[in-house]
Amino acid sequence: MAMAVNRAMSTAFGLVMVAASALQADDIALVVAGLAALAVLAGSVFRPCATLAVLLAGAVLVLADAAPMLAALCGLTAAGYLVLRHAGTATAPTVIAAVGFGAVGLAAVSVAAELPWLPLVAPVAVLGLVVLVTRPYWADR
Repeated sequence: MAMAVNRAMSTAFGLVMVAASALQADDIALVVAGLAALAVLAGSVFRPCATLAVLLAGAVLVLADAAPMLAALCGLTAAGYLVLRHAGTATAPTVIAAVGFGAVGLAAVSVAAELPWLPLVAPVAVLGLVVLVTRPYWADR
């Protein structure tokens, strides 16, 4: 029973992912969205198709030049789809990380920064944050 519910939930997340990516799609992007929907349905039986479905949904986002909010929704549902499809359950840290990264991505897109050097500083800032966050775990070494 639990496996059937898990499969249904993961398929629902996958179909919402495809719908979010295809909302502004036309022409070839709709064809790719159809292939993504087929891959979601095939992913309920054959797990590697789930990863293919996410890649195809990403291709639809690129081809359709989707809005940032739709891309964030697609990414959040893709994370839920893959977690439920491969791991079976979504833990609290997984959900918090997915929602947090989605919110940070939306915030980064919505802030109109006209600083040409900002893309050069961002990777260094992320690396610095990783070092700061993992610093307590260095004491064991």
